[in-house]
Amino acid sequence: MSNLEIGLNEILGRSIAQWTQGQHHVQTPITGLSLSRWEQPTEPTSYVMDASLCLIAQGQKQVMLGQEMYTYDASHFLFTAVDFPVIAQITEASPERPYLSMLLKLDPHLLAQIMLEAQISFKPAHKDRKGVAVGTLTPDMVSAFIRLINLLNTPQDIPVLAPLIIKEIFYRLLISPQGERLKQIVTMGTTGHRIIRAIDWIKHQFTQPLCVEELAKRMGMSVSSFHQHFRDITSMSPLQYQKSLRLTEARRLLMTENRDISAASLQVGYESLSQFSREYKRFFGVPPSEDIKKLSLSTFSSQQ
Repeated sequence: MSNLEIGLNEILGRSIAQWTQGQHHVQTPITGLSLSRWEQPTEPTSYVMDASLCLIAQGQKQVMLGQEMYTYDASHFLFTAVDFPVIAQITEASPERPYLSMLLKLDPHLLAQIMLEAQISFKPAHKDRKGVAVGTLTPDMVSAFIRLINLLNTPQDIPVLAPLIIKEIFYRLLISPQGERLKQIVTMGTTGHRIIRAIDWIKHQFTQPLCVEELAKRMGMSVSSFHQHFRDITSMSPLQYQKSLRLTEARRLLMTENRDISAASLQVGYESLSQFSREYKRFFGVPPSEDIKKLSLSTFSSQQ
């Protein structure tokens, strides 16, 4: 990192630290912006990560999607173009140098609007790009995030200035080397846009039986094409994506709402408790009964 980049990261880190004293997670008054602080590494934690842009001012984090691991730190950002069930772990944090991060949710409609206004074109590739990537942070992007978080000091400015700065951040993401992954999602009529619609449908219906043939037809695609494009973007099949959502939600119910195992399995759509236990162990590495003992509420808190 250059001296400029180090200096900007230090400024950003101080701002995040200011607003996260004594807290792990802060939802700010700026729509879509949240802050995170951890003073020690965490256990692997499962949750559904919103389509978002995440950057770290201090520390390091690993995010596992399927069988692929993404690591990012103060020199890199992580963005997810779609909502993904992930297993994440903060790997570098201490009381002296806490993990400090920001997460900004993506707005597909605003991204599409920016593409039109800036005349940003999209050239479809032979194969859909994955909807998640790690990119290199630039001083321009960090500077924009500093200006955004500094609005918390002048809340009266947020309604007018926050949308402008967020628009700038999204623009810089679109023109970055990783921007093509976003363009394929927000451009109407592309296969990527159809897959996003399918993902949204599964998210809202994940407790119900999933008929892939019917969903492919709903999206105007053949079953084989639907499967291929879905896997290209998410690294999972539609049924695997649904299963990940079910198991991630079941784990949350067990850990944070004190549901018993049978009730949690039924609530997320499983009819067989034995099938639920088998798939839970396969996904998380331990049966639900052992997982409950292993994880406390404090380690299960949301990470960014």
